[in-house]
Amino acid sequence: MIFAYNKETIGDTLLVIVANDENKENQTERKKNVARIQTADGKTVAWNFFDASQYVTIEGNGQVTLSDDDIDVLNKQLEMAGFEERLAADHEPKIVVGYVKTCVDHPDSDHLHITETEVDNGQVLQIVCGASNIAAGQKVVVAKPGAMMPDGLMIWPGKLRGVESYGMICSAKELHLPNAPEKNGILVLDDDAVVGEAFPVGK
Repeated sequence: MIFAYNKETIGDTLLVIVANDENKENQTERKKNVARIQTADGKTVAWNFFDASQYVTIEGNGQVTLSDDDIDVLNKQLEMAGFEERLAADHEPKIVVGYVKTCVDHPDSDHLHITETEVDNGQVLQIVCGASNIAAGQKVVVAKPGAMMPDGLMIWPGKLRGVESYGMICSAKELHLPNAPEKNGILVLDDDAVVGEAFPVGK
């Protein structure tokens, strides 16, 4: 679940993205200050909460973090609007330090690699990466499914050349870090970086 807010560009509206929107043929139903966005077959992919700053405290732009109390307030808005669905709190960091346990060549590509990358307490994700400098034994920055990058790109599970991938191993440029090099390649962290810790990104 991705919470996104940017008052300057879209106004005082909190976006809650709950699923990957692939077909783009959506239906919108608005009740009071809440709009539900669904696919043609009735799957909810997002919510819009209008005039959001009147009932929740939102800090920052882009992907934002909400407290349990904020989630309760949003669920109350859903209830008052007459929607039966409810939001669940998710405080797990989405952009974190990872450790590349294995890295092998993609069987159907001359530049892609298939990694097994640990992201927290033994949790390992299969991530396909195209960076030439990726290698086993590195500590890297991983955007897990449910992350929103500083440029607005949302990360969801997918497939690259037929191989499932559950996240993205990031470059400094993709993270909008100061003085990020223009050349391609993932950001390799120092050995003392702690696997699973949230990694701060630019906005």
